[in-house]
Amino acid sequence: MPKPFIDVAVGVILRPDGRVLLGQRPEGKPWPGWWELPGGKIEPGESVQQALVRELDEELGIRVTACAPWVTYVHDYPKTTVRLAFWKVTAWEGEPQGLENQALAWTFPHSQLEVGPVLPATEPPLRWLTFPNRYFVSSIGTADGVEAWLQRLDHALENGVGLVQFREPEWQKHAHQDDTQRQQLETAFDAVLQRCRQAGALCLVNAVHPESWWTRADGVHLRSSDVLLKRAVPPKPALVAASVHNEEERQAASAMQVDFMVMGHVLATDSHPGAEPMGWARFTELAQGASCPVYAIGGQSAATLATAQQHGAHGIAFMRGDA
Repeated sequence: MPKPFIDVAVGVILRPDGRVLLGQRPEGKPWPGWWELPGGKIEPGESVQQALVRELDEELGIRVTACAPWVTYVHDYPKTTVRLAFWKVTAWEGEPQGLENQALAWTFPHSQLEVGPVLPATEPPLRWLTFPNRYFVSSIGTADGVEAWLQRLDHALENGVGLVQFREPEWQKHAHQDDTQRQQLETAFDAVLQRCRQAGALCLVNAVHPESWWTRADGVHLRSSDVLLKRAVPPKPALVAASVHNEEERQAASAMQVDFMVMGHVLATDSHPGAEPMGWARFTELAQGASCPVYAIGGQSAATLATAQQHGAHGIAFMRGDA
């Protein structure tokens, strides 16, 4: 007999300092004493946003004034299967109170949690909250462009960019046939990696580059072709990301349980001249089925970050835009 399937709206209530609100399940409910993000069942006829607003009012006594979709994720519990629609809540009226006799705690997701244990379905979003919201992708080209691009990287890191991808497909193609180019390319990779380490930023390497580089970085970024071919990747905890452009690639990346996806191109961009962008509506539709954080790419810059997040993006990925 199949387990009950429940749709739930969940509030990821965030303070400006980065703390997120957790509540402790009271006695008399399943999993008493465990901590979770607040929310509840979506009633028939309700949208996710309507259910979220209602649940947070009933549970915490707050009125949501700013929220946006984030990640929808399915978790199998022993007796039920739950589809959790996580929405980020960034503004509200009132002070959260435990109206259902639950204890509350504001905690930083990126450090040792001050409370616990947390529900299994709460662990992934707490980890995702530690992912930076801007993803800077390299576009060096040749050895002649290294110094200029490293200056751009320094500027981005100084401005708080915390996630970088080393991606040089054309240079790698030439490096296969020329030892000097290969050495120059690896030197550039080492320079990028060193700068990221010094700044406390994460650096992923694109799967076009040698697999021996993948474990030197903080993870690997798979191309859509790698995803469709189900290319083997390093074991966790190294990060695994993937580029996707359509539903087939998104489903394949979800099946591989990647940590995050980069999806696009969303807006017109010089790197895809003449190609029709998917637009924000299609991006939102695809992102909602990703089961992990998604970065929007294509025509993105700091100026589009808020728009991307309102359409379900965790953040933006960019090569040429302003960091």
